[in-house]
Amino acid sequence: MPAPLDIDQLQTFIAIVDAGSFTRAADKVFKTQSAVSMQMRRLEERIGKALFVKDGRTNRLTDEGERLLGYARRMIRLNNETMAAFDDQKLEGSIRIGTPDDYADRYMPGIIARFAKTHPGVELYIECEPSVELSARLQRGELDVALVTHDPLERSSEVVRTEPLYWVTSMNHTVHEDPVVPLAVGRTSCRWRHLACAALDASGREYQILFTSWSATVVASAVLSGLAVSLLPECAVRPGMRILSQLDGFPALAPAQIGLMRRPGAPKTLVDALCGHIAASLDNITPSADEEDGAAKANGSRRERGMRADVPTLAAW
Repeated sequence: MPAPLDIDQLQTFIAIVDAGSFTRAADKVFKTQSAVSMQMRRLEERIGKALFVKDGRTNRLTDEGERLLGYARRMIRLNNETMAAFDDQKLEGSIRIGTPDDYADRYMPGIIARFAKTHPGVELYIECEPSVELSARLQRGELDVALVTHDPLERSSEVVRTEPLYWVTSMNHTVHEDPVVPLAVGRTSCRWRHLACAALDASGREYQILFTSWSATVVASAVLSGLAVSLLPECAVRPGMRILSQLDGFPALAPAQIGLMRRPGAPKTLVDALCGHIAASLDNITPSADEEDGAAKANGSRRERGMRADVPTLAAW
């Protein structure tokens, strides 16, 4: 039987990836740089593959390193869950978390299930509202943690996930070909609404806002019914939706970022545990079977039109 991987080496490996360098990782894991380098040499020997390659003055992950990263994060998370399960000083109490409904629909079921197994004595109160409202409620002390769309111009948050923001339409309709594009978007304070209008204005594409709602479900319904085009993060793209590209007359968008906000004065131990759990979970999310099927169809359609399947794009209401 092969010898097990060393948890400490995997933690150092993850620290290097997250910190961006061996030097910064050494400070993070309280080791010397030479000790960090030695750990990575031993991990490479154990795996039998090179994990890093020199790129100028920096080191970047090889394909095998990228492959190991997902496994390493899962192993560290499981290790932490195991240790917590046998911890006599178990966390107890309650914590209030807010999230937009599209993030809640995609991410919260798995996050809640795993957190409950690790910390069964913690009660979670979860509320769904747009990011702008969540930020205000957190400032008023009504929430302890908020999972929001990262918007450095409006609020400060810790980025925990980056994913594309797509122009989407119905797979079965051609409303995106209308001379004046009908849009389904959030309210006037919605970052994505501003982005959509600015991008279409810059490209010279005419449009009209026909549907306005804070609800991702309502916006998705307008899209699937063939009534409008919208912007949705990758996590909210559903089967039956078609992703539009520059070949369809829609400009490429910047990547979206999901962030975490913490209320000053909130129970630190509880908040740290929950935020660490959310960050680890979002970094290792895999698509559901339906999403994989929908993405495969969308990517297939894009390949037929000569578009790359990984066109960059932004993230939530």
